Amino acid sequence: MAELDLVVTNCRLPDGRVGQHIGVGADGRIAVIAGGAAPAARQVLDAGGDLALPALADAHLHLDKTLFGLPWIPHAAGPTRMSRIETDARVLPGLPLPTAERAAALIRKGLAHGTLHLRSHADITPEFGLSALEATLAAREAFAQACTIQVVAFPQAGVMRAQGTVELLEEGLRMGADLLGGLDPCEVDRDPKGQLDALFALAERFGVGIDIHLHEPGEMGLFSLQEFCARVRAHGMQGKATISHGFCLGGIIESKQQAAAAMMAEAGVALATHGAGGAPLPPLGLLRDAGVGILCGNDNMRDTWGPYGTADMLERAAIIGWRSDWRTDDRLHAMFSIIGAEASRALGVAEHGLEVGRPANLLTLPAEGVPEAIAQHPPRRLVLFEGRLVARDGTALV
Repeated sequence: MAELDLVVTNCRLPDGRVGQHIGVGADGRIAVIAGGAAPAARQVLDAGGDLALPALADAHLHLDKTLFGLPWIPHAAGPTRMSRIETDARVLPGLPLPTAERAAALIRKGLAHGTLHLRSHADITPEFGLSALEATLAAREAFAQACTIQVVAFPQAGVMRAQGTVELLEEGLRMGADLLGGLDPCEVDRDPKGQLDALFALAERFGVGIDIHLHEPGEMGLFSLQEFCARVRAHGMQGKATISHGFCLGGIIESKQQAAAAMMAEAGVALATHGAGGAPLPPLGLLRDAGVGILCGNDNMRDTWGPYGTADMLERAAIIGWRSDWRTDDRLHAMFSIIGAEASRALGVAEHGLEVGRPANLLTLPAEGVPEAIAQHPPRRLVLFEGRLVARDGTALV
């Protein structure tokens, strides 16, 4: 065997094997996984018996809103969604650190925790124009050698109620946004047909997927969900559509939950959840059992919408698992798939996992297996992206 570029020795694998080494070639792909004597390599990293896991994915966050990189700023918004939107418009433009640098601080937090695949929403509003999107795209470019970032052109202030937003979204897609966002067609825009018609027309023209924030409760939210799924089917966008939050699914009776799950599965509509308190949690087990793709994300992290968040997807998985009462090892393995392989595929990462031939995107941590890694979410020791060491002992190196 030719000399490897890097080898991680003394690993525990998710299947229980110990004393394994993971060798990486010059192309950044896993060349060998085996026990015994480690092959020669230009760089050797000792995992010290730690568990090696494939990279984590955060399928819903807001890089442009974060306050990381700044001294602590007390939360200033009121309890309503519109108050937070108005606070964004008032506070974010005057911050002493540019959006791209604050986004970079949050990306580094994620890297330190082994999160290497991200989907970030970037606000596009009449007040901000395309500035938040430009900064998020700049951050994506700056970290292209350390992680992958999908960017959603997100109309935070609404679509129909905010004049000029449709045109801004169109320009955002031309600039390089990967997906199109939306927001509460009934509650915010009070024009569900207008918003959804405009969004799906844009998505079809540019050939992109849609990821729409749906906070609307109960029957109102269910109506919006039904309209969304109908358009997904009509436009042939099965597998390219996501409902983020979907709080309505946690606030309707079980028979309607089952019907909604069947509808989403048939339409190929995924659900992205962050499991936060203060709102009904969708029935994740019921949805997943019905064939609905489930994604997880940290959502807002230390920003104008709330002071919480550490960018640790294992911690987020623990929060969601706790709220969902997922206690068994089988359920914890399912949760790991949701924040790993399944989410990565949804974020456009075709190759994921600790297998020979796949990109060496992995992390190590002191745990006996996947269930303990989620339940205890211990610190990450090593984090590799395409065979490059991007974080060590809880600190990003890029």
